Amino acid sequence: MYDKDLFKSKWVLITGGLGFIGSNLAIKLHQLGAKIEIIDALIPEHGGNLFNVASIKQYIKIHNFKIEENEAALCEIVSRQDFIFNLAGQSNHWDSMMDPKLDLNYNCSSHLTLLEAVRNFNPNIRVIYSSTRQIYGKPEFLPVNENHSTQPIDINGIHKAAAEQYHLLYHKIYGLKTVALRLTNTYGPHMRIVDTRQTFLGYWLRCAVEQREFEVWDGAQRRDFSYIDDVVEALLLSASNDKSIGKIYNLGSSEHYSLLQVAELFSEFLNCKYIVKDFPKNRKSIDIGDYYSDCTLIKNDLNWIPNIDLKTGLKFTFNFLKSHICQYTETYAISE
Repeated sequence: MYDKDLFKSKWVLITGGLGFIGSNLAIKLHQLGAKIEIIDALIPEHGGNLFNVASIKQYIKIHNFKIEENEAALCEIVSRQDFIFNLAGQSNHWDSMMDPKLDLNYNCSSHLTLLEAVRNFNPNIRVIYSSTRQIYGKPEFLPVNENHSTQPIDINGIHKAAAEQYHLLYHKIYGLKTVALRLTNTYGPHMRIVDTRQTFLGYWLRCAVEQREFEVWDGAQRRDFSYIDDVVEALLLSASNDKSIGKIYNLGSSEHYSLLQVAELFSEFLNCKYIVKDFPKNRKSIDIGDYYSDCTLIKNDLNWIPNIDLKTGLKFTFNFLKSHICQYTETYAISE
C-alpha cells in the first residue's frame, strides 16, 4: 500500500492523460486529492478521448499539444509539478513499420524533450514511464523477467526500448528519479475499441457489445493480461516508494491464456461468436509468439499484487462499454 495522503494537494502531470491508462489514473488521483494537469495531443489513432475525463473535467487542466513541438509551454508546466506520469506515445506495431519516422517523434523525441524539461526546470520530482513488454521481442524463456534480453522485432519496440533507456540514463547521469513499468495487455474501461491498434482485446470487446463475430488469428499464442485498476495501483506504488527509483518493473499476471481460451471466455460469458483464421503473413513477421510475465520484482519491492482476474475484468469492461458504446466507436474522435 501507499500513503493515500501523499498525493493530496500535489501537482501531478499525466502525459497522454486523455487516453485509456492516463484517464483512469487521473480519476484515481483526483479521488486522492491531487491537482492534475494533462498533456494530450488528441491524435485520433492513439485513443485520447475527452469523455474519459468527463466526470472530473471541471477539476483538471487539459493542455492540447504535442510535447516535442511546444517546449516553452512544456517547461512552464513541468516546473510546478510534484509527480509526472509519462504515458504518452504511439503503441501500434504495424503503424510504426509503415511510418517509422513518425513513430520516432511520438516515442523518442517527445520523451527526450520531457526529460530535458525535467532536468532543467524541476530535477527533484518523480517521473514514472509506461514502457512495454514488446521490447523483449520473442521470449527466450517463460515467464519473462526483467533480466531477459531486449531484442525488439519492430520499430515501435525499438523506440519504446530507447525511450525507456533515456529515462534510466537520466537517472544514472543526472540523478532524476525515474521508474519504468513494462506493461502487458492492459484492458478495462476507457480502452480503445475502434480497431486493434492498441490491443486486439478492445476490438473483441466491441464485437461482443455489438454482437458481431470477431477473428482469432491462429489462437495458440499465450498471453497474460492486466486489469486497469491493478496497473493504476502499480503506477501509484512506483511513485510513492523510493525503492522504485532507477528500476524497471514487469507488470502482468500469474494467469496466462491462449488466445483461443480467451475467445472461449468471450463465447461463454459474453455470448459472442468468433472464427479462427491463419495469421496474416505481414503481421506474423512481427508477432512475438507466447509471452507472459514474471512480476516477482515489483511484488517484492513494492508489494504489488494484481487483484482482478481475467473473467472478472472482462465482465467489468463489457458492462462499462455496453453502457457507453457510442463514446468509444468511430464518433468519439470528434465528440466533446
